[in-house]
Amino acid sequence: MPADTAEPLAAASTEVAAPDFVNESNDRNQADITAFAQAGDEQDGHAVKLNFINQSNDLNSSDIVIFGRNASTSFDELAVAWRVIKNCGQGWNHPFTYPMSNMVSASDSYGNYSPQMSAANGQAFALSLTASGDTLQAAGPATSVTEIEVRNNLAMGAINANIYKAGKLFASKTSIAPGQKAVFSFRPTIWIGVVSQVVEGEVMNAAILSQVNTEISLLGLASADIVMTGGGPGRTSTPFAFSLENVTYA
Repeated sequence: MPADTAEPLAAASTEVAAPDFVNESNDRNQADITAFAQAGDEQDGHAVKLNFINQSNDLNSSDIVIFGRNASTSFDELAVAWRVIKNCGQGWNHPFTYPMSNMVSASDSYGNYSPQMSAANGQAFALSLTASGDTLQAAGPATSVTEIEVRNNLAMGAINANIYKAGKLFASKTSIAPGQKAVFSFRPTIWIGVVSQVVEGEVMNAAILSQVNTEISLLGLASADIVMTGGGPGRTSTPFAFSLENVTYA
């Protein structure tokens, strides 16, 4: 997994709204993050029920990738393939859930992984050396109420920080040096697209990410169908498109 640049301790997309496609400004992006964080107490433990439905003309049984982006870093940062839907034929569907809650874990330079811990927006965690070995513990509030921080308090040795949703790797920051921290902040959205040669749980390269330009807002949703249309052979083929249908609000 490629190394990311961690932050020191001192320290434009197409979106499927519910259910319309809209282009949002940076101000709107930040507003969504803040609104999502402020609603955290109500949403804790809640999961949006989603159902992918293939109504496309695709005959190649293409893979569908679903992932999130860390809003605290640059837009072109590499992302993890959170879910990869395979072999979902025409007329078939694939139900899954998007938990509003997050789990955090860290690994050290010895290849050891900490147990996953519940992580809410505004929380900080620190990996420190204790008598029983490296330990990940809650470390008070984060710098921002919209962020989750993982600090490396070891005297030596880089660490990795991981965020999980529904037991699957959702985001990762690697090679966090002593005295530095990883920062995670997520808008309540997912990205979805048609791809090939993507492995669930692994970082996707820039070429693959450039093919995915559909962002779906989950803010305020209880459930929805994600319907894929388009595709097909020959000159009548149209681009793949994703839209929300049968939307239920929380």
